[in-house]
Amino acid sequence: MFDTICAISTALGVGAISIIRVTGPDSIKLVNEIFKGKNLEKVESHTINYGYIINNEEIVDEVLVSIMKSPKTYTKEDLVEINCHGGINTTNKILELLLIKGARLAEPGEFTKRAFLNGRIDLIEAESIGDLINSETDKSRKLSLNGVTGNITNLINTIRQKLVSISANIEVNIDYPEYEDAVNLTNELIKPKIIDIKKDLENLLKESANGKLIKNGIDVAIVGKPNVGKSSLLNTLLEEEKAIVTNIAGTTRDIVEGKLILNGIMLNLIDTAGIRKTNNLVEQIGVNKSKKIIEKADLVILVLNYNDKISKEELDLIESLKTKNLIVYINKNDLTKKIDDKKLNCKNIVYGNTNEYANLKKLKDKITEIFNLEQIETSNMNYLSNSRQISLVKKALLSLDNCLEQIENNIEIDLLAIDIKECYDLLGEIIGNTYKDELLDEIFENFCLGK
Repeated sequence: MFDTICAISTALGVGAISIIRVTGPDSIKLVNEIFKGKNLEKVESHTINYGYIINNEEIVDEVLVSIMKSPKTYTKEDLVEINCHGGINTTNKILELLLIKGARLAEPGEFTKRAFLNGRIDLIEAESIGDLINSETDKSRKLSLNGVTGNITNLINTIRQKLVSISANIEVNIDYPEYEDAVNLTNELIKPKIIDIKKDLENLLKESANGKLIKNGIDVAIVGKPNVGKSSLLNTLLEEEKAIVTNIAGTTRDIVEGKLILNGIMLNLIDTAGIRKTNNLVEQIGVNKSKKIIEKADLVILVLNYNDKISKEELDLIESLKTKNLIVYINKNDLTKKIDDKKLNCKNIVYGNTNEYANLKKLKDKITEIFNLEQIETSNMNYLSNSRQISLVKKALLSLDNCLEQIENNIEIDLLAIDIKECYDLLGEIIGNTYKDELLDEIFENFCLGK
């Protein structure tokens, strides 16, 4: 936290401009040593300054240098951004000069980590910045912005304030029983307040299922016997030849993936190897991979052949998938019907074929229905969006359940304060009021170097 760091903030490659970012106590001084133009140590904060980056007397590039002095910067430290011409050699050369002058190459996410540690943003905002960078859909962008702008933090703080109010009243009752203006708290008075907070957290948890859906998308496994049209289905959905299609059974021996946006939600489509008994070692590996993909998938599309009888293997597979979101897609319905669909124990059955893209509308509509995609709120996305945050809310709810149980057992109110404080602390972990260094390392290691 006391040294000066630098990194390239734009994607490395050929482009119009590249940005090298520098922050720390010596950032302005170090950049000034390789800059020809105004004295950067004397210019006003939040100004853009034209000049050249030089190596000894040789001009490296013509640049614009933005000077931002603490505390009104991204990191709350002095921060400099060098806008140079895009290009790998030029960008790397300027970075190299900064490193020679004494700056340290930033670790992944270290700029945002410093913003958090210096109190400019909280942990939800920090995580949301990473999500915003990686968002692939318009809805995921909006979800991330809600975290960046502090809407979710405000929601958590409102709930924590309710807990503080209860705790404070309990403390007054214990420490100052003679205080006439204090409300004489009883278990009966506390119980509706705890129930109210519990409802707030339950609603947050319920809505956060949408948050994970928007952020991560839906993992869809396309499974079935060889040669039923799984790869053709993938290709038609994606409108491109992603998977190899032949009339030879077992053509797909490894997973093939593609992405499709449906109602603003990303579908992560996974075409798996045909599931059947085989003596071919390579195909066996593919079948085993398919089974693992099925276990992790949010949705399984089992492809059957309209022109073929249902096998016992397929019926067993449907039975094994009854606890998962399952769609049975009966493909090739433009051929003669041989399938006995009355045997199918599945409520989500769709008929179609892959010859025409329009035939897949019913399949998309069924996915939309199962995940209620049309109803996902887009204007007020106050959702939690990662497992860390959601698990802490679940723990906080357990604390409230313990508190309510204590109330039912008529426990003294001073003992209730223990569970109330635990709930308060767990919610504090969500926004980063308390944290472990290992947690920060895990969160920021997935950021790019210049963020």
